Amino acid sequence: MPERGIQVVTGGAGFIGSHICQILLKRGDRVRILDNFSSGKIANIEPFRTEYPGQLQVCKGDIRDPVTLAQVMEGATTVFHQAAMVSVQESVENPLEANSVNLEGTLKVFQAAKEAGVRKLVFASSTAVYGSSEELPKRETMAAQPLSPYAAAKYGSEIYGRIFSTLYRLPVVSLRYFNVFGPRQDPTSEYAAVIPKFISRMLEGKRPVIFGDGEQTRDFVFVEDVARANLLAAEADEAGGLALNIATGQRYSLNDLVVILDEILGLDFHPVYEPARLGEVRDSQADILLANKTIGFVPEVAVRDGLRRTVEWFKANG
Repeated sequence: MPERGIQVVTGGAGFIGSHICQILLKRGDRVRILDNFSSGKIANIEPFRTEYPGQLQVCKGDIRDPVTLAQVMEGATTVFHQAAMVSVQESVENPLEANSVNLEGTLKVFQAAKEAGVRKLVFASSTAVYGSSEELPKRETMAAQPLSPYAAAKYGSEIYGRIFSTLYRLPVVSLRYFNVFGPRQDPTSEYAAVIPKFISRMLEGKRPVIFGDGEQTRDFVFVEDVARANLLAAEADEAGGLALNIATGQRYSLNDLVVILDEILGLDFHPVYEPARLGEVRDSQADILLANKTIGFVPEVAVRDGLRRTVEWFKANG
């Protein structure tokens, strides 16, 4: 195996970041995590120290600190930038902090990577950049219409990614994640995603809560496929400066999810329906052709199989 140098994962103790770390460690890489543990959890990565002795280094710090970034980037060949304020609603409530972390912080990561001579940077963007357009499926050629500070910062970071790719010769690939789910996703957060909330409630014997009629649809993608997409983007030769959809290209309604989870859990729960939330996107579905052509991405885990594996993890981990 050729020498790959050190792989840096910002936000590596988080939900998606820890899965990226796990794949890197499994293939034999040395991994350096930078995380301030505002949403990441040491429990997500602690088992890696035993399983992959000597391969993992964990640095507690903030992506906005240039001194910390310079230390973390030393000797790195690839950076997977996952660290962020992850909640859209939190960004609405704290737009200055969202801008500071998600745009200014990302720019500082790009700059530090450039100064350290990093070979490639993969940035975690979001489907939120598309806004409320009703056109389906979402294609990368569509105009961005960010409707929140979170989405604006993600799109601004994509623009900086293109600039660094062309002006500074640091290839940056932006991956627009759709609705990611899987093991280690936190159901207890005020801003938790729908699948961990559904599973945790159903395992407690409670009916899942749906805001609206439940017919709103999402393109759900299993976290291991997302982590694998990051590695494919890091190794692709022609992807610098691009933004790519990472999803399955299929959509399921929230009512569909409840039916599937009922089957997996052997239950017959009917959802509790609450009034729809203002501003919620009705439907979402990705076109993933560009990601397939550019980095060879093909989702491998079907939603039903991913849900089964997620339920098993929740059962095993309380």
